[in-house]
Amino acid sequence: MSYSVQNIRNVCLLGHSGSGKTSLTESLLYMTKAIDRMGRTPDGNTVCDYDAEEIKRQISLSTAIAPIEYKGCKINILDTPGAFDFSGEVVSALCAADAAIIVCSAKDGISVGLEKAWKFCEERKMPRFIYISKTDEDNSDYNATFEAMRERFGNKIAPVVVPIWDNNKKVTGIIDVLNKRAYEMKDLKRVEIELPADKASVVDQFNDALKESVAETSEDFMEKFFGGEDFTYAEMIQGLRQGVRDLSLFPVLCGSAISCMGSLMLMDNIVDLLPNPAEGVPYAAETAEGEPEDFVVSPGGVPTAFVFKTISDQYGKYSLVKVLSGTITSDLTMVDTRTGSNEKLGRLYTMRGKKATEVKELECGDIGAIAKMDKIKTGDTLCDARKVVTLAPIPFAEPCYSIAIAPKTRGQEDKIAQGLSRLNEEDPSFTVANNAETHQMVLSANGDMQVDVLVSKLKSRFNVEAELSPARVPYREKIRKTVEKQGRHKKQTGGSGQFGDVWIRFEPNFEEEDFVFAEEVFGGSVPKNFFPAVEKGLREACVHGPLAGYPVVNLKAVLYDGSYHPVDSSEIAFKTAAQLAYKAALPEANPVILEPVGELKVTVPDTYTGDIMGDLSKRRGRPMGMNPLDGGWQEIEAEVPMAEMGNYTIDLRSMTQGRGSFTFKFVRYEDAPANVQQKIVEEAKALAAEE
Repeated sequence: MSYSVQNIRNVCLLGHSGSGKTSLTESLLYMTKAIDRMGRTPDGNTVCDYDAEEIKRQISLSTAIAPIEYKGCKINILDTPGAFDFSGEVVSALCAADAAIIVCSAKDGISVGLEKAWKFCEERKMPRFIYISKTDEDNSDYNATFEAMRERFGNKIAPVVVPIWDNNKKVTGIIDVLNKRAYEMKDLKRVEIELPADKASVVDQFNDALKESVAETSEDFMEKFFGGEDFTYAEMIQGLRQGVRDLSLFPVLCGSAISCMGSLMLMDNIVDLLPNPAEGVPYAAETAEGEPEDFVVSPGGVPTAFVFKTISDQYGKYSLVKVLSGTITSDLTMVDTRTGSNEKLGRLYTMRGKKATEVKELECGDIGAIAKMDKIKTGDTLCDARKVVTLAPIPFAEPCYSIAIAPKTRGQEDKIAQGLSRLNEEDPSFTVANNAETHQMVLSANGDMQVDVLVSKLKSRFNVEAELSPARVPYREKIRKTVEKQGRHKKQTGGSGQFGDVWIRFEPNFEEEDFVFAEEVFGGSVPKNFFPAVEKGLREACVHGPLAGYPVVNLKAVLYDGSYHPVDSSEIAFKTAAQLAYKAALPEANPVILEPVGELKVTVPDTYTGDIMGDLSKRRGRPMGMNPLDGGWQEIEAEVPMAEMGNYTIDLRSMTQGRGSFTFKFVRYEDAPANVQQKIVEEAKALAAEE
């Protein structure tokens, strides 16, 4: 069945890991008879956590889609991971959602995951509900959680559902504040009950607060409210819907996924209050001429779709898309604006977890999948040739945890590279680079957990075992004084021999990092045709410095004298002679090791400033300044040697309970302190001995 844009809701579930997002999705599917038995995360049989790694770890690792049909609407639930290492999945899901439900547990109150989810929504001006989960479990405290929300986010937090407690403070049911009706669950079925007398005053109080919120959404409603008139139910819904869209109202709901309490009421409110795709925030886009424009979802426009995620498994590749205008059908030819090429669409599907159901078309506003589109990548815009438009790319955070990855069995480097390339199609939030200097394949991700999952997937999917080691720091070496040396290569064997003789002056050159070669030869003591061989020999020698074998920079070499033999001299002989001069001169030229230093910007709540500053001093960091930010946050700027940043992602998380974030960019090379140089030389010797 196809749905018009007015009857579609795309809703993203956000929140801390373990807050109950996947279980909530399971209960919504069960209550709408999309599934006949509720799965449990510990049992590994839920619709959304279907990947082998998710089942093993009992947490969500990637976004899954669960479409639900309810009261003539199609609700596309996007169940996202709560673990911070997988925030790339959250960011891509937010590109497809028009509203969010932030799930928080009544046991945990305001968690770091909730704070991050709220921040994501604020940045995107996204309408949102708050759903307080696990209200009927032991040690849960709905009131404490709700009060903490009110304190943090103000009076925009509006309860539309409140729980009912028995004498033991156990939640037994819920009340619909708007309709003043109460319900409880019996054998996973909702039963209406009498509104408890002791709850009447609280419900009246919250109901009046909702009316005040509705009054503020229009002048007509304001007049009616102050005139003492009651709003009709339709007016209440209209006003609340407007408040949710304007971000002047954030409804709070609650329930229990295990008993399905509150699930139907949540869906009622999704249908009634959350915006449809055409009412969502316009997308930032560029025209074919490169001009910025706001792209508004419109069913009457020519076909346009955005690829927000890729799924690749043993059954094939699916490109998950949100249709932003018009209708797309299989076999339709569309332009991929990244490559400029025409792509004929494959078969279309709707996804429910791992289950794909083929459909003939995808309507404007809907979310679905296109099969076997090998050239299409996550973040691509597909559009009609008549209106070429490119949507803004998915704003993945810069990966900040780097580690070297290599196969356990020699010779399987290509296998690892191919496996990571395939996994990168699914998860573009990590990067892989071959570092020519350190001869390592470096994997950069959001944290050690993401790396651990990638290593597991390499083994299970691509049958290649990987081992991890710290990413080596690309040090440099330079000289600090001028030295002149002779390099003489003479070899006599049967027949013609080899002869090359050079005098070279090696001097520091602080203006240019690259090697500079010059010559001051008089009287043809070294013929001109051997100059290139001398330069080549020196360039090859510069790759390995005298202290720890790192490349030498800021070096100038001047060939000023030498001698040659008319028969035995050759290019190879002069190349060798130049290298001998280099090896003799540099140890005497006061060499020093240079280490890379980067600019670190750490964003943390005020309360952690002291801890961060103390930690930076241990890392040989130099504080450069502090910038106060809104909401009691600080941005701390410092310069820190790259060698001290290996585990900073993990350490910062530990120091700030996951609240801190940072960026780190290379700035320059500096002389390493003597004690650090000694350690670098020892490590280089140990590494050379291993190899």
